[in-house]
Amino acid sequence: MSFIIFDLEFNQDISSLQNFDRERSPCPFEIIQIGAVKLDLEFNTVGTFNRYVKPTFYTRINPFVTELTGITTEQLLTEEPFPEIYKAYTMFIAETDSIFCTWGMSDITELLRNIEDHQLSHRFLSKRVINLQPYVSRQFNLSQKNLLRLQHAVELLHIPITYPFHNALQDAFYTAEIFKKVYNSSIRPEVYEPSCRTMRPKHQKRVIDIAKLLQQFEKMYARKITEEEQEMIKLAYKMGRTNQFLKDL
Repeated sequence: MSFIIFDLEFNQDISSLQNFDRERSPCPFEIIQIGAVKLDLEFNTVGTFNRYVKPTFYTRINPFVTELTGITTEQLLTEEPFPEIYKAYTMFIAETDSIFCTWGMSDITELLRNIEDHQLSHRFLSKRVINLQPYVSRQFNLSQKNLLRLQHAVELLHIPITYPFHNALQDAFYTAEIFKKVYNSSIRPEVYEPSCRTMRPKHQKRVIDIAKLLQQFEKMYARKITEEEQEMIKLAYKMGRTNQFLKDL
């Protein structure tokens, strides 16, 4: 058994979305880097994992993501897509009884969502997760509504800052250092069931109730409206929903 401390970097650029069924699920936060540190039971580092991911769903990296992480669209073009990186990641983990350790739950959630979006299996992953963020925040008497950011926690725990943040491997390294500092017997993994957590509610498709729309106009004008008026109302309503006629006040 081992501890897998991991971190992810994501991209979302709606204007360049492709090859994705928007009706099936919301637009994804696509993983573009996976970084991990493997610790044995004595907290010795026995391996690291660092892979960038060629995007499948977005054709470009959002400029904000590039500014934050330094990752560019051009940089990822020569990388392998998520299914290949995920396969390599599961080989790195090697043991299904390992314990995942993260800073916050968003990384495990988005990892499972990316697995689902690529129609892959999560059976190779551990179901046990330690979320360090609330434990460390509680140590500094902070409420669950005021959880520490990773960099702030590193500073408060006097961990040397040797690498920039917002890089998956380097953030995993800092999380591992935090884990070594704060771990005690009260910190226990929680069971995270992928088959339940990755299920997404299906959004019922909504359409205009034309009959009620026309009834409302007839009520307003206290008369039957003509077929020509009906077509004009339906067209105007549909055009209004495109927001192309909005203006600033």
